[in-house]
Amino acid sequence: MSTPAELQAGLPAEQVQADVRRALDEDVGAGDLTASLVPDGRRVTATIICREDAVLCGQPWVNEVLRQLAPTAKVRWHVNDGERCRPGGRVVEIEGIARELLTAERTCLNFLQTLSGVATKTARYVQEVRGTRAAILDTRKTVPGLRMAQKYAVRCGGGRNHRMGLYDAVLIKENHIAAAGGLTAAFRAAQQLTQPVAFIQVEVETLAQLQEALDAGVTMVLLDNMPLPTLREAVRMAAGRCSLEISGGVTLESLRALAETGVDRISVGALIKDIQAVDFSMRFSDRPVERATS
Repeated sequence: MSTPAELQAGLPAEQVQADVRRALDEDVGAGDLTASLVPDGRRVTATIICREDAVLCGQPWVNEVLRQLAPTAKVRWHVNDGERCRPGGRVVEIEGIARELLTAERTCLNFLQTLSGVATKTARYVQEVRGTRAAILDTRKTVPGLRMAQKYAVRCGGGRNHRMGLYDAVLIKENHIAAAGGLTAAFRAAQQLTQPVAFIQVEVETLAQLQEALDAGVTMVLLDNMPLPTLREAVRMAAGRCSLEISGGVTLESLRALAETGVDRISVGALIKDIQAVDFSMRFSDRPVERATS
């Protein structure tokens, strides 16, 4: 399992800060009216508890919420991103000013429940293909404005990221092929790009298109919505000459059979666009946090 440092490698701090600023702008606005009823300066300890078995994700965003709203708070994490939360278990303890922690509560929980939902679902899919060669990948079907966060959550669940956006890799799909005048023509145009790209991938819908892609020298092929017998034949045809990825209509129930066809990658939009939030709650007490860190 990856360490927290490995998971967060390459996670831009400025993007986390921007995510939190947007969330606080929409929730806090000009100020928290209800929190202002609490005596000024009173200190409490807030404990976030996970109510179910889940994979934790969201630590950098919670820390940033506290940095922006409760800069003097002391924080002690009991579970790190990518680790399992147990029902009723403590996730983090925060000692700070009551007004500030009350204002921070919902935004902290929103990030945790959403990102942990993605990580937990991803972990289920990763477990389902264990023992095969298939890796589980995400897609661009993300909540607008939270793509980096949700793709980070996929990594916390043991999955891998596909391209981040339209700017870092090339995926030639059906409409690109039609507009460019054919699969080979589109691929040749992609090979002429001067800016660096992570990869060039071509989507195919038939075995004839796969053969054309192989003849053109394509090294990454996306097999779109193919039935199992066709997928098996595609693996036989490719014979290791290119990386094969499955996409379209993938469910947890169909996943194992898809993986056992011998493909290299399976991309799943449902990892992000169809999730159930994980149940977290925050409880206050007067007990100080022991060995807390800022």
